[in-house]
Amino acid sequence: MTYLEQNAATGRHIFPDLVRAFALMGIVLVNVAYFAWPGPETYFYGGIRSVADQIAAGSVEALFQFKSYSLFSIMFGAGLAYQMMSAERRGARFGPRYTRRLIGLFLLGWLHIAVAFSGDILIMYSLLGALLFFFRNLSVKALVRWAVGILVLQILITFLMAGAFFAMENFSPEEALAMNTELAASMQTSADTYGSGSFIEVAKFRLSEYLEVFMFIAGFQGPGALAFFLFGLAGVKSGVLENPDAPLWSRARRLYLPVGVVLSVIGAVLLQGSANTISGQGSLGTALIVLGAPFSTAGYLGLIAAWSKGAVKGLRLFLARSGTSSLTAYLLQSLILSLIFCGYGLGFHSSIGALGCIGIGFAVGAISLIFTSLWRTRFERGPMESVLRAWTYLGTGR
Repeated sequence: MTYLEQNAATGRHIFPDLVRAFALMGIVLVNVAYFAWPGPETYFYGGIRSVADQIAAGSVEALFQFKSYSLFSIMFGAGLAYQMMSAERRGARFGPRYTRRLIGLFLLGWLHIAVAFSGDILIMYSLLGALLFFFRNLSVKALVRWAVGILVLQILITFLMAGAFFAMENFSPEEALAMNTELAASMQTSADTYGSGSFIEVAKFRLSEYLEVFMFIAGFQGPGALAFFLFGLAGVKSGVLENPDAPLWSRARRLYLPVGVVLSVIGAVLLQGSANTISGQGSLGTALIVLGAPFSTAGYLGLIAAWSKGAVKGLRLFLARSGTSSLTAYLLQSLILSLIFCGYGLGFHSSIGALGCIGIGFAVGAISLIFTSLWRTRFERGPMESVLRAWTYLGTGR
């Protein structure tokens, strides 16, 4: 069955699949920094060697950081709704299938870390997905209220963190100095391991790195991911994710997007002028980007909705097809980037400026979308989607 035949059979519009494709390109532009230089605390700082590098890094921070994963998270929540509807059409029990799907994502996440990337999102998605299950029967209004409340909590956390770093720098400078000294040592260890370690050494380091920061990541990014899950679930229940003409998308383009862009640009400027992301100024910049992310995300959805209303052919069709295999594309991006930057591959770790690395990220993103789109012209699902589906439906039929 072709992509268009599948959409015709289910009544789906290409809008959600275009959102996934756009999110995947943004994700790789953000993630390339974590492959190219040591540690999340330094992000693009290690690659700032010219004005062009600074502009490129600032642009990615302003336009994609915390927005691309937000779009991805919205579509995860939407996926829960689609799976529920599919189970209802088939008269099947939804709970066991959903549980197996989350277990599959959890296991894939650990494999992803070991093979390619310590910044994996699948493990957190699987754990938060278990929470999402308990929201599945809420009304659209209740889902939106919960989502907004959780987002406010995440924003408060980021500003409190910024305040804590400012307080440390001003009232306990010796503690701040000790923290930066420890950070520098940690970054050197990371650079040495990724730059010259064997595959086994790097795999062990990735797993230990993930375990060390998991609770911080869960507390910092987890609430936002769950909130966008809820927005996605509400979007399907209300029908707006299948209706690019919904008034919400016009309002998002006109009102929300400018607010999000302004806040994110200010945050990116602060980040670019700071020593690292865990400084007072750097954490304030991050907080402003987090504050602007929901507005920018809504605005991006509005832009994609407007573009999705054209004829389903050419670039729209090509990207929409790739959006149906987002798991494959996401994992493929990490695999390619790890082979480019790690010492057991091409060994470009810590050696290329931000502009060059962002260019590599764009190329890898394009390759992942091209591969998945072409794959979908021959097969009903992406390769990793087929594996996950086989496990999800294990012993239950189709």
